[in-house]
Amino acid sequence: MSADSTHQVADPTRTQDAGGPRIRTKMLVLVGILVALVLAGGVSYYASGSPDGLNRVAADHGFDETAKDSPTGGSPFADYGVQGIDNERLSGGLAGVVGVVIVLALGSGLAVVVRRRTRARRADAPGN
Repeated sequence: MSADSTHQVADPTRTQDAGGPRIRTKMLVLVGILVALVLAGGVSYYASGSPDGLNRVAADHGFDETAKDSPTGGSPFADYGVQGIDNERLSGGLAGVVGVVIVLALGSGLAVVVRRRTRARRADAPGN
């Protein structure tokens, strides 16, 4: 290589045209969010009503009667539903949708914080 040759850095926002359809990141994220909301809001109704693993083991070994109520048992989303909504299907679906929205908000907030820290570190790095 000569001394005046330059190195090209790949641009992560560009893709090579392979002749096929290009999936945009925003569209992929939106479809993923939509799928999560549909699963949480609609399909969750069909989840098993059987006790979860810990409850089942406790019942099988005879110490399920010693269980205590959770301190958060009176919260608005206790027992996979929304307090005050009598329709079980609507209550469970709404709780699922609210849960997805909360997780997305927390995850997005964390991503923004990490991105800002990374940019700040790059700006403070020697040679910039």
